[in-house]
Amino acid sequence: MLVSKTMKRLSGKSVAYDVVVIGGGPAGMMAAGQAASRGAKVLLLEKNPDVGKKLLITGGGRCNVTNAENNTRKLLTNYKDSSKFLFSAFAQHSVSDTLKFFHTHGMDTKVEDNGRVFPTTNSAKTVQELLKKFLTTGKVKITNQTEVKELIHKNKKIVGLKLIDSTILEAKSFILATGGKSRPETGSTGDGFRWLKDLGHTITEPDVSLVPLTIKEKWVNQLAGTTLDSVKITVTQDEKRQLSKTGKILFTHVGVSGPTILNMSKNIRELLSYGQVKLAIDIFPTLTEGELDETLTKLFQTSNKQFKNSLAPLLPNTLASVIVSLSSITPETQSNSITRDNRKQLVKLLKTLPLSVKGLLSTDKAIITSGGVALTEINFKTMQSRLYSNLYIVGDLLDIDRPSGGYSLQLCWTTGFVAGNSVGDN
Repeated sequence: MLVSKTMKRLSGKSVAYDVVVIGGGPAGMMAAGQAASRGAKVLLLEKNPDVGKKLLITGGGRCNVTNAENNTRKLLTNYKDSSKFLFSAFAQHSVSDTLKFFHTHGMDTKVEDNGRVFPTTNSAKTVQELLKKFLTTGKVKITNQTEVKELIHKNKKIVGLKLIDSTILEAKSFILATGGKSRPETGSTGDGFRWLKDLGHTITEPDVSLVPLTIKEKWVNQLAGTTLDSVKITVTQDEKRQLSKTGKILFTHVGVSGPTILNMSKNIRELLSYGQVKLAIDIFPTLTEGELDETLTKLFQTSNKQFKNSLAPLLPNTLASVIVSLSSITPETQSNSITRDNRKQLVKLLKTLPLSVKGLLSTDKAIITSGGVALTEINFKTMQSRLYSNLYIVGDLLDIDRPSGGYSLQLCWTTGFVAGNSVGDN
């Protein structure tokens, strides 16, 4: 038995574990469940009152479990330079394997825009409960509201861990799944990075990666909660185009969010270090200026309404009100008397709605953080640390940038599975 007789234990009994998993997020739950399914005796430590807390806020509370790109080579291009490290892990647990896992465990899924996969219940709670059942079936011992203080090592092995109440736990192997530094209220406070650094691992300091933007224009708060499904967002600096993407945008009380904005946020953060950054929102990207002008001409000629009430067929009411206020047209003007010049100016406004970026929200609002342990120090065939053979590192602790759209959770499922499937083989 690996647990010392003299050591204080959580249960007060002489209990030894094959595997201790630190962190009950998606990667940790998958790792613990998979290790248990192979017959290992597993203890899962979670600092929150319940496991899976972070899952409940993913995908707007609906949990975007993966992306439906079944071509692994194509899928991995979304992980950019990290892709070359990930082939062996994804060969063991791909998107197809993730979908099979959820379907086999009784959860139906659906595919939405850009391949985003959600549970048909539209509830992240469904995913959390499924994983908790997976752990229960494997007889994983879950200890909530338990905080780890440090990892204890000797002769290039992790020999135990110390809890903040000075309890010492020993096991044959340890899986570290504490997450990054995003959304600290869910438990992702960066503890794992500190422990790994103390162990001698190379850590790129985490920074916000997928995070909403704050906007200088005060009128954005009038649009809070308004979503536009398909707009073109162009980022400029010094009047030069820097990047452009088309997709969904969500207005908030302080700025803008949504998948497209989140995926541009890292680039925008870098640009802000050089000066002011502006966005131009094309609300009608499928129409040329000429085609939009024709649409407006027909709308105004057949309407006997005042301008302030005439845009309802084209825009959500909240956005229509803002456009009216930003235009050069008097709100009470009869639509059929709007001049050609005013209409042209309106077209320009609808095609290049201007926003000035104030900044990015702080780490506590980030979906994920970039940074983490150097990938060269991980064996991706097993997720083992190359410095400590009985330590496995998974999920957001890895220095892997990825866009929103299911890629983060897929990384958790894959690395968690590989670690759980490999632990004990060393």
